[in-house]
Amino acid sequence: MSPAPGGVVGITPVTDVLESFLGPLAGIVVSAAIFLVVMAAVYALNKSVFNPLVERVLDKQGLDEHARRPLNKIATFLVLFVGLTVAFGAAGYEDFLRSLATIAAAATLAVGFALQDVIRNFVAGVFIYTDKPFRIGDWIEWDDNSGIVEDISFRVTRVRTFDNELLTVPNHALTSGVVKNPVAKNRLRMKFVFGIDYEDDVDKATEIIIEEAERSDAILADPAPSVRLTELADSYVGLQSRIWIDEPSRSDFVKARADYVKAVKQRFDEEDITIPFPQRTVSGRNAWEEPAAFGGGE
Repeated sequence: MSPAPGGVVGITPVTDVLESFLGPLAGIVVSAAIFLVVMAAVYALNKSVFNPLVERVLDKQGLDEHARRPLNKIATFLVLFVGLTVAFGAAGYEDFLRSLATIAAAATLAVGFALQDVIRNFVAGVFIYTDKPFRIGDWIEWDDNSGIVEDISFRVTRVRTFDNELLTVPNHALTSGVVKNPVAKNRLRMKFVFGIDYEDDVDKATEIIIEEAERSDAILADPAPSVRLTELADSYVGLQSRIWIDEPSRSDFVKARADYVKAVKQRFDEEDITIPFPQRTVSGRNAWEEPAAFGGGE
């Protein structure tokens, strides 16, 4: 028996029947039918087996909804691509498939050189999805930028700054350097330096700072607030307060710190503790009016 005109080896009974109606086109019709049947089977298998399997794997990884969607699309594309290859082979189009594979390989190489940045950002996006250094809604800081993450895709991450500007950041910029995520954990420690005058009572100021921290509902009692003398500056003594807040977000962070600092400032005013401002002594004489330092002057 000779190959059917469509490329399928062997003349099936279906082909014999069709040949009486379609003549030489019977083989092409049979090959096309086989191709469509295989693709339909692969599509149904993907919907009933592979998609649920991918969903279960993503569930175990604990990925968010925004991460599931693109990963599902990639998995579906891979399954359908394999199904397309199998369908071409089953339909007897091996020669066409080999030619197509050669063309696709050459095109992939050319596109790869042209889209190096896109590929780099895509790989970085995969790392962001898998490593999860931050999520949508997190407050992040990198280089000289900071803001709230609004969207994460495989190419870019969109961040809303605190000035309400939208930054579209290539993913590789967030994986090639240091990214700080202050709200990644359930608790955030804040530090603030209160400067008091050298003549003020350090112990009394420390007591006030601790008391106001304990009065704040936004500040945790455990870990307990603490104060350390950290600076002996030109015009003030620096007392660094360390406090913790629970379930931080930027709004909570700013409000908690602002309320706390305001309360301490009011107590300092009530207790006559001075927060000095920088002072500088300026001489009215010009340099050439000063006596010489090493002799020669009169």
